[in-house]
Order: sequence, then C-alpha cells, then structure tokens
Amino acid sequence: MIRIFFTNNDGQLEERTEICNGCWVHLVSPTENEILRVAEHLQLPLNFLKDPLDEEERSRIEKEDQIVLIIVNIPVYLTDDQDSPIFDTLPLGMIITPETFITVSLKDHPIFHEFMENRIKQFFTFKKTRFSLQILYQIATHYLRYLKLIYKRTNEIERELHQSMKNQELYTLLNLEKSLVYFATSLKSNNIVMQKMMRNGLLKMYEDDQDLLEDVIIENQQAIEMAETHSAVLSGMMDAFASVISNNLNIVMKFLASFTIILSLPTMVASFYGMNVPIPFQTYPFSFWIAILISAFLSTATAVIFWKRRFF
Repeated sequence: MIRIFFTNNDGQLEERTEICNGCWVHLVSPTENEILRVAEHLQLPLNFLKDPLDEEERSRIEKEDQIVLIIVNIPVYLTDDQDSPIFDTLPLGMIITPETFITVSLKDHPIFHEFMENRIKQFFTFKKTRFSLQILYQIATHYLRYLKLIYKRTNEIERELHQSMKNQELYTLLNLEKSLVYFATSLKSNNIVMQKMMRNGLLKMYEDDQDLLEDVIIENQQAIEMAETHSAVLSGMMDAFASVISNNLNIVMKFLASFTIILSLPTMVASFYGMNVPIPFQTYPFSFWIAILISAFLSTATAVIFWKRRFF
C-alpha cells in the first residue's frame, strides 16, 4: 500500500495521488511494483526500500549521495491464540531525500495515524529532519506506553498466581518476559542510531531540532532503563511463582492424602467385621453399632490430630 501526504499552505495535511516535492510517501507492506515505482520516480537505491521490509533488519543510519536511510525498531502489540498480549518489534525505514520524506514498514502502526490525523504539533511534511525526529519521539513514547501495559498486566497475573495451580499464567509471564527482552534490545539499537545522528551530522539540524533529538534520546534512555528493570523483576517473579504453584500443589496433595487416610479407617474396620471367620461380638445384637462407633472414633481422632498438625 502506498499513500502520499502533503502539508498545504494552510498547514493542513492533505492526501494526494502523485509524488511531489515536500510530500510524505508512506509505504506499508508495498508490492514489488510500488517499490519500483517509488524507486524510479525518486531515484532511490532499491535496497533502501527493501531493507526495512526484512523483519530481522538491524537498526542503523547510512547516507548515499544526498539520500539518508534511517532504520529503527518500533514496538507492536499482538495477541496469541489465547488472546494473551504479545509485544514485539518491527523495523521502520525513514528515507530522507532533498525532495521528499519516505517511510517504509511491514505493518501499519498507530504512530503513523497520529501524523495523518494532524495530532502532532508543528508537523509539516516538508520539514523532513524534524519529521524524522518527531517519529523517533513518538516511537520512544509508544515504548513507554507499552511498558506500562506490561507492568499492569504483570500485576494482574501476580494476583491470579496467588491461588493458581495452572501453567497458563506462567506462559503469559514468559511471553511478557520475551517482549521485554525484544524491547530492551531494540531500544539499545535505536539509541545507537540516535547517538550517531547527534555526532555525525548526517542530517542538517537547527537548534530546535537538536533540542528535540536530545529529548528523544532522554525518552529512549528512560524506556531502556524501564525495560531492563521490568525484565529483572519479571524474571525473579517467574522463579518465585513457579515455586508457589508447586507449593500449592503440594498443599492439595497433602490434604487429599490426609482425607484418604481418614476415609480408609472406617473401611478397615468394616473389612475386619466383614470377614467370614469368627470375630468378637459377632452374636451381640448391637455389634453393627459398635463397629460404627469404632469407625467414627478412629476417623474423628485422626482428623483432630491432622488438624492440630495443620495437614489441612
């Protein structure tokens, strides 16, 4: 899919059908024909458009002639077959040419819609350097937002695990831990790209752009620290609650074993009095009730002993 946007003279974003100077070309999972069309029209290297479509592509920044390619990882929210949340990352390519600004990604993302709906202040498609920094800032903000969701979901699972004997909650925690590892790795890679942007001067920046880049780096660093902290806490929590689940199962097994012993005593007494051999009181008219009383006494005494020893 290819969409083209342009900020008009009134500062409003409008969608166009043809590529023009100062426009934003947005590519989402583009076809081969769309890639060739954009590459030929803007004289772009094909690898600049195809590299961001590789899920394993690393974050980097490079420049060829007057064209700059920035690849960073953006967070995405997914769900598994049990509707449990999964957070992953995907590469996003930003290509800055003297005439246009191009974004390339495998999937659509809420970040783009915030720009399309003009919800970002001081956003203009022809201010390409500032546009790229604004995208980086929104990426860092979304990382922080998703990290808060992970923290909230972790607390919910923690409450469920207090009484749980199932593995589903641990599987969910494992998914969240994997998400945090992906986040931390991607954030560190993004941070390297931003540090290069700050040092190498690959993009022409004004003073306001420098300030914005510094804000982006600060937000990104905060997200890195939060991801590492949550990952460490979650790792310890998984070990602790694996022991809790095992302990809960032991408590149940102990209760069932105690209950089985209590129920086995009347069965034992009845077995003795059910033998086809001479037994005491077999001619006594109340022998049945004697067997019942003996069974009740033994079961009650055993239950009291177990209760005092806190077997259940």
